[in-house]
Amino acid sequence: MQENKQAHIDSSPLQTKSTKALMAEVSARLDAIEKLPAHNGDKELIAELESKGISRRDFMKWAGAMTAALSLPASFAPLTARAAEIANRTPVIWLHMAECTGCSESLLRTEDPSVDSVLFDMINLEYHETIMAASGYQATQNLESAIKKHHGNYILMVEGGIPKGSSEYFLTIGANGTTGAQECRHAAEGAMAIFAIGTCSSYGGVQAAAPNPTNAQPLDKIISKPIIKVPGCPPSEKNIVGNVLYFAMFGKTPPIDAFGRPTWAYGHRIHDLCERRGHFDAGEFVEAFGDSNAEKGYCLYKVGCKGPYTFNNCSKLRFNSHTSWPIQAGHGCIGCSEPNFWDTMSPFERPLGNTPFHTAYNGYGADKTADTIGAAVLAVTAVGIAAHAVVSSMVKAK
Repeated sequence: MQENKQAHIDSSPLQTKSTKALMAEVSARLDAIEKLPAHNGDKELIAELESKGISRRDFMKWAGAMTAALSLPASFAPLTARAAEIANRTPVIWLHMAECTGCSESLLRTEDPSVDSVLFDMINLEYHETIMAASGYQATQNLESAIKKHHGNYILMVEGGIPKGSSEYFLTIGANGTTGAQECRHAAEGAMAIFAIGTCSSYGGVQAAAPNPTNAQPLDKIISKPIIKVPGCPPSEKNIVGNVLYFAMFGKTPPIDAFGRPTWAYGHRIHDLCERRGHFDAGEFVEAFGDSNAEKGYCLYKVGCKGPYTFNNCSKLRFNSHTSWPIQAGHGCIGCSEPNFWDTMSPFERPLGNTPFHTAYNGYGADKTADTIGAAVLAVTAVGIAAHAVVSSMVKAK
């Protein structure tokens, strides 16, 4: 099983304190944050949202939805809204390693401005190579200045896999030719919270797929500090923003599962909440892409959907302004938020139940969360799902 290097795993705050006491603590913490200098001068989030056509009512609806997504009581919605309004007090340093920038695009290049994207426009983003004008020595100076100025008070976000060991120099950054690993270690020293954004930073991604010639590794193989992983190729923007808000409110990282993923976002299988689940239970499957069953929206398990083995909230949040997601569009989940999915989930158009099931966790650990320690032998699950599909199709044939 993949080693879990988390320094600590916190249980949900609601399990250890009363709601009233916790709300008082969160309010006091937000009071302290509000006293910090604001980024972007006198700009206020509500005014910026309204300039983009988003009303305060829409913002409060968003805050309520985000509160529910974070598994907090509805009474926390005003605090969630307040945390968003003062998010421009917390500096963020975003580093790019070996990646395609898709995670940044998911957050920053939304077609229609959303609360999430406007919020990140307002945040004190001290360093982000994709959107800043500086380059070369000036960019390096900006990074060093941000690390020094906000030492101990900034959030570090890292996107991309990182070559390690003798292969470090396969990835060099900036005018001084610093390796990605060196830059991550340096920036992590002064960070108060660290987030691995996307599957590449969380688990190595495509860069770490066999034969991995650059020895690309996830962020937790490069630094030893606690990390919150936000996997996905790419992850939803709400999964990124939600973790920032959680940290702002509680001053610590949220409860996580065995692979460092926040349980509020990655606590359910794709299969559990899939819109095609009813067809699976009824034994109605797409047999080949483009067949009549595909036109009817039947289950995609037989053409390779990895939803039964994948933990994420894609079916709830969706993509492209929350309009659709891969399964709705007609292609099965490929398991992109799972460890080493390029190797363990392929071939993507063939069900795992028909192949030897060798995963990063060897059939153990996907259900082992911060709150519940348990073993899930997913190899047996794979066989069971395959048998279910076969039996159901036989019944249908009769």
